[in-house]
Amino acid sequence: MPTPRETILTALADLLRTVPHVPVLRGEVLPGRIPPLGLMILRDGDPGEPGVTLSPLMYHYQHRAELEVIVQTGAERDARFDNLIGRIGTAIAADRTLSGRCDWVEAEAPEPIDLPVEGSATIKAATIPVVLHYATQNPLS
Repeated sequence: MPTPRETILTALADLLRTVPHVPVLRGEVLPGRIPPLGLMILRDGDPGEPGVTLSPLMYHYQHRAELEVIVQTGAERDARFDNLIGRIGTAIAADRTLSGRCDWVEAEAPEPIDLPVEGSATIKAATIPVVLHYATQNPLS
């Protein structure tokens, strides 16, 4: 049976897959080819130090997952990138609890950068921190 943390990260990846025509990878290396409409790579990130309550014992996390967003090729690259970021925000806003699996999901603002690629078009990329608020009875779950 998966841990609450894994259940939440899987639910986040599934939510991101509702963004049409943009593949979502989880914890994988950047592929050699970027799909025309972009690519998302979800990294598990850091659960951080939990807050603890007693009676009953609960560990409260503000887990910072990272979503890498990558767009390459074409004159409309910046517009596609902006559109993709907006669609990610809309998907997260539509289900802030991942269907009741966590208390709250909140994405932070991206910091876009342009990455030159030898012999190819520049890649526009950003890492978007996604904060997952949840509680569990065991820090190992």
